[in-house]
Amino acid sequence: MVMSSHLKDSRRRRPAGQVRGAVALGALCLLATLACVAGVIATYYFFVRTTTGQYIDESALVEAVAIHGPAGKAATRFLDWLPTISLVVAAVVVLFVTVIRKRWRAAGIAVSACIAANIATQVLKELLPERPFRGVETLELNSLPSGHTTLAASAAAAVFLMASPRWRPFAGFAGGSFAIVSGISTVVNQWHRPADVIAAFLLVGAFAIPAGWLIIRTGNAWNVWDGFGGHWASSRWWIRLPGMISLLFAATATFLLTRYVPGQGGSGTSYFWGGISLIVVAGYLATVATTALFAFAARRRGAGRR
Repeated sequence: MVMSSHLKDSRRRRPAGQVRGAVALGALCLLATLACVAGVIATYYFFVRTTTGQYIDESALVEAVAIHGPAGKAATRFLDWLPTISLVVAAVVVLFVTVIRKRWRAAGIAVSACIAANIATQVLKELLPERPFRGVETLELNSLPSGHTTLAASAAAAVFLMASPRWRPFAGFAGGSFAIVSGISTVVNQWHRPADVIAAFLLVGAFAIPAGWLIIRTGNAWNVWDGFGGHWASSRWWIRLPGMISLLFAATATFLLTRYVPGQGGSGTSYFWGGISLIVVAGYLATVATTALFAFAARRRGAGRR
């Protein structure tokens, strides 16, 4: 009896390394979530409450007129189909994985996070005050965050969270690219300013990261992989590529947005392309950070449970 109770206690007792790993993962997810929330606040404050931010944001929107010909028509068609595309792709993938892999709990968590992000977007639009006048001619109506971008990014996040660890690097890059294109289309079509899109990315992250942590904690058995390079979908290039693209567009944004003095004109479409560059940087940095976080969260095959 003594030996039997000792064996049961040893099975219940988790190794110290596993406990530390679980605590570290929880701390990282909490920090990442808080960073997303802080990012939304900072984006709102700079681009809505300051003169410089308003000027950059509004100039990008105004300059979008210059390329609104064929690009605008394509963007309009894409945006018309965006809700359908997002919902169909997410529904098909989530249902397939749920039914085939029996991941019912994970599906419930992922879908709940997706719905919550979209509800939060509409609530923020209603609660945030109108844009104050800072000397920049602009519509006072608050448009932050972008609803279309939130829908696209949250659908991509749901697919990412439901994917097995070896598929997440590719799913992250593909989903991040889809969300970025969706956000850019709203600017080209003059529905939203760049800051609205960036805020939508961050808002989705604030819901997707804790949802992902919960999925890892409740689905530890299937969140296991061989690490980067064990499968084509888990290649390190799915992190390297968006990282390199982010650096390139960060340099582009810095050059374009510091090239002209606000109010002196002559910028052409520099603010538009600078705003687009900021969207790409924000989208792909979020992709890299989220993919890296959940790569750390997934157990290596043969290792103990966290």
